[in-house]
Amino acid sequence: MKWCREMFIIVGLGNPGKEYVNTRHNAGFMAIDSLADEFGIDVTTKKHKALIGKGTINGYKVVLAKPQTFMNLSGESVRELLDFYKVDETVELIIIYDDITLDVGGIRVRKNGSAGGHNGIKSIIAHVGHQDFRRIRVGIGEKPPKMDLADWVLGHFKKEDEENLKEGIDNAKKALKLLLEDEIDEAMNRFNRKVERKK
Repeated sequence: MKWCREMFIIVGLGNPGKEYVNTRHNAGFMAIDSLADEFGIDVTTKKHKALIGKGTINGYKVVLAKPQTFMNLSGESVRELLDFYKVDETVELIIIYDDITLDVGGIRVRKNGSAGGHNGIKSIIAHVGHQDFRRIRVGIGEKPPKMDLADWVLGHFKKEDEENLKEGIDNAKKALKLLLEDEIDEAMNRFNRKVERKK
């Protein structure tokens, strides 16, 4: 039976505002921006407590979204998107977000799971009512010892991290394209491995 889906909602997590542009916590926004550039999707419409844009990726209809609620309330926007577009959130909702347990440049693909301490995912789970939705985690590096977590995730990437970050975003996009084809196991096999950091 052919895989057939009407539409996918692809949500990148981050914080709105100029002061948060290119901070570690905004890796999800960066992935959405990169997808928007690659596929010519204008993500500037203000709806559902988010900036959204409609388009197609590899023949699939998508809504790209960047919640404008601030990270800890991301679920409010996701809930509105799901209520409006009526998609099956177990396969047609894909969340892209940052992960401090992965080196910069690493990604992880998951079918479901707990929030793992990520406040954006906690909020989404609370508003969706379960944790069975697909996600792609983009590594932002582990915080230095004794440094406050908020200071780390709200800080900017170092110059030497830029090449690794670009690789991570590129791999996140490749993984996403596999998820659109329901090739999630292939995506997990290909990308859920440790990467060698470029020096």
